[in-house]
Amino acid sequence: MRACALLDTGPLVAFLDRRDRFHRWATEQWDRIDPPLLTCEAVLSEACFLLRDLPRGAPAVLDLIVRGVLRVSFAIQGEAAAIRKLMGRYGNVPMSVADACLVRMVEQHPGSRVLTLDQDFRLYRSHGRHVIPVMMPVYR
Repeated sequence: MRACALLDTGPLVAFLDRRDRFHRWATEQWDRIDPPLLTCEAVLSEACFLLRDLPRGAPAVLDLIVRGVLRVSFAIQGEAAAIRKLMGRYGNVPMSVADACLVRMVEQHPGSRVLTLDQDFRLYRSHGRHVIPVMMPVYR
């Protein structure tokens, strides 16, 4: 199985919204990654919501899927129990459904890295104990 990039909500929103403070960083990251970027429906839902006031925001998210830049490669139906368990384990964070889906995707795609702005991915662990590889900006 080849290594891949798993996309979180923050970089997706930043890539599409030129006003976002991480737009430049997100664009640079996307230029370094061979498509498709893998994601889940929870990330797409969050991104469409956050981009609702941007003209063509939600349609731009869907266009990335149509063009093959993004691929939804996660079915929550078979993963609900694992998602619930992760959300319970990280209830003090608290962990979103999208974050839990991405942690499960890391477990399903060995060698993958999460493209994120979310510092919580430094706390999350795959298979209960493994650090999750991330691509994230340096925060100062």
